[in-house]
Amino acid sequence: MLDFTYHIPTKVVFGRNSLNALASLIREAGATHVLVHFGGQSAVKSGLIDKVKAQLEEAGVRYTLLGGVAPNPKVSLAREGVALCKREGVDFILAVGGGSVIDSAKCIALGAKMEEDVWNIFERKVRPSEALPIGSVLTIAAAGSEMAGGLVISNDELGLKRDYGTPALRPVFCIENPELTYTVSKWQTACGTVDILMHTFERYFTPTEDVDFTDELCEGLCRSVIKAGSIAYENPTDYEARATLMWASSLSQNDLMGMGRRADWATHQLEHDLSGMYDNVSHGAGLAVIFPAWCRYVMKHNIARFCRFAEKVWGISGEGLTQQQHAEKGVEAAQAYFVSLGMPKDLKAFGVDPDRLPEMAEKCSFNGQRTLGGLHTLNTEDMLHIYRLAYGD
Repeated sequence: MLDFTYHIPTKVVFGRNSLNALASLIREAGATHVLVHFGGQSAVKSGLIDKVKAQLEEAGVRYTLLGGVAPNPKVSLAREGVALCKREGVDFILAVGGGSVIDSAKCIALGAKMEEDVWNIFERKVRPSEALPIGSVLTIAAAGSEMAGGLVISNDELGLKRDYGTPALRPVFCIENPELTYTVSKWQTACGTVDILMHTFERYFTPTEDVDFTDELCEGLCRSVIKAGSIAYENPTDYEARATLMWASSLSQNDLMGMGRRADWATHQLEHDLSGMYDNVSHGAGLAVIFPAWCRYVMKHNIARFCRFAEKVWGISGEGLTQQQHAEKGVEAAQAYFVSLGMPKDLKAFGVDPDRLPEMAEKCSFNGQRTLGGLHTLNTEDMLHIYRLAYGD
């Protein structure tokens, strides 16, 4: 196990009546003018935004609304939010939504403290460590951004999707009411389930030895999510399944599952450039396609880890099988589970042009300037090979 420091300052208020705590949480945070950031009209039509406004009025703070966040959140909207915060003197951002809304709020929080254009962060021209404080009212269990210190944002003009992280981006608080996820569509429930699993898988596939304790944590979380994801997909108002997914979303991305070990993250990075170039690709769906291809490409470099994955996560015994066969059974089980939730099996389903795969690999490798992976290091050629496997070549 590697050395580490673990500090999670986010207060989580969880349960059916958790939104009632918003006024006191805002007062505790010392906010005076809150930017309420949200997605489409569903948050308004459902009455959730009115409930949030009532809590802010009870807290005695000013607020300004900014909606319009879409999946694969755009830096263009974040720039609008930055200008709004500076003009109106906003000192706190409240994200009402899922990971896309929270990530957009984080981008605004960084930009509000900068003189330069916020996209300079994602070009690695500046590395800020200061941001406006953030809170969230979670409505989708998926990204785990509600307790994490990172964000992902897209630049639709450049066709790029990039990430950034700093401890200053960990939200001050998160309100988690599983009932708010009852209306999440089957597709988004499935995408969210995949995303939760992948945040754990990417930490699980590690070259670090002697991490049995966190292995067991990862495996237990994944088994629970696999069960709950199937239940919520078929019965969207099952409270316990929704509660499991919501809490697992937070735990899978608040670093607990990765303490003392090196993570991989290649699948996430490969997916970022897929959905950066193809905006119709939902993040979870892209991960569901990329992950099996990544597994099959790298499993020979740590076959024992993939055999453990098959046994401990999917319940597949290795008796009578070679290691290669056992490992492959685990990958097949993962892919079959994704398909059972309506996820696609290959990049063809997204309308990806196979002739653009080399461009995608070049973007992902920063034109050959970076490598990916913890379990096995990938260069541009490796990335292209994985994209081609995911396409079905």
